[in-house]
Amino acid sequence: MRVRARWVSCLLLVAGTSGALADDSEQTTQIYNTLDAAEADGPGPRRKLVTWNEYEGPYFTARLGGGFLYDYVAYAQDRDSKEQMTLRPTGQLRDFRLLLKGKFPQLPRLSYTVGYMYDAVAESWRFRQTGLMLDVPELGGDLFVGRTKEGFSTNKAMVGYHGWANERAAANDAFLPILADGVKWTGAAAGGKFVYNLGWFKDTRSENESFNRNDNQFAGRGVWLPLGGGQESPRLLHLALEYRYGESDDGTFRFRSKPESFPAQSYAIDTGTFAAHHSNMYGVETYYRDGPWVFGMEYFFNEVSAPASGDPLFHGGEVFAAWLLTGETRPYSARAALFQAVSPARTVFEGGPGAWELVLRYSYADLDEPLIRGGRFRRITPMVNWHLSDNVRLEFAYGYGLLDRFGLQGTTQFFQTRLQLQM
Repeated sequence: MRVRARWVSCLLLVAGTSGALADDSEQTTQIYNTLDAAEADGPGPRRKLVTWNEYEGPYFTARLGGGFLYDYVAYAQDRDSKEQMTLRPTGQLRDFRLLLKGKFPQLPRLSYTVGYMYDAVAESWRFRQTGLMLDVPELGGDLFVGRTKEGFSTNKAMVGYHGWANERAAANDAFLPILADGVKWTGAAAGGKFVYNLGWFKDTRSENESFNRNDNQFAGRGVWLPLGGGQESPRLLHLALEYRYGESDDGTFRFRSKPESFPAQSYAIDTGTFAAHHSNMYGVETYYRDGPWVFGMEYFFNEVSAPASGDPLFHGGEVFAAWLLTGETRPYSARAALFQAVSPARTVFEGGPGAWELVLRYSYADLDEPLIRGGRFRRITPMVNWHLSDNVRLEFAYGYGLLDRFGLQGTTQFFQTRLQLQM
């Protein structure tokens, strides 16, 4: 606990100095349109926070970063909901990680990233986004080897620190692992208006990881950007189709998710473990950005090969709207086809208001089939994000959820807050 407290104190201290070190907008555009081995962890905050965390030598460069998330949640349940889920108000460490990334000056096409995270549930340290990326401009892309995001679902591929809501939708968490070990190619064509990624992954090194759900899997995503993806225009249209094939883990599947609350003591939807061979998953995405507004939706269809269970088809997704009422435009990485973190025009530490973001999201997940009764869960979530600076964010969310399971229809109200620090 003493070590954790020291890290929190350090992050809070350096966050207060962030305002005086702003880079200009031209550099911001360059950052958000480049790609290196840390792309799944994002390019990092726009404003330079400290200088002691960077090293540039003749053989390698290094930049140390970190992140900290702490959640508090309370619930109001009706009688049916209490029979379906046991939920207690609680505060919990959501995420605490160290990030190291850099390049090799003698090998300018090669970059690396190392992610090391404290798993609060398992009470142990785990490697997260870790690997090497090779830039292959002749083929218009980059090859990543190591532990990374699969690339199915923009929301999943985005850094958790950069999202609109404090948790991903229940269907997203139920169907998709957060990480996988393998190789992934990210490329672009048609003058950058078409971005795609293809990945193949295997569980040789991840059998004991919480994200291990498949023996091996393939994932692909294609994104069309008809308006272009540069930062120079406030208007952006992102249209995507995606596919994922996953063999079951040792002959079985289990799809489940908490009610979009990490500290929750119970799962809302859960198929239980059942025999299966593989699944074919299809997804569709649409995002539209117009200045401070972003509208988006993702929906997934998970077709499972499980003859004994009637070859079930599970599905779900989300739709949302987000508005930066202080006028900022949420950045977008055209190289990775991912949205990035909000950067306030004037931080609180510069005497400004920071960036205030209003979000409204509706999510739905259906894990009910005749032979598997995993439940149906829907939730509407209005919330407020206060980006005090590039390094400090506060979140305030209210959720109203309806769970149809065990022959009951229970309603739950969620009252959630989060403190987010990063450098």
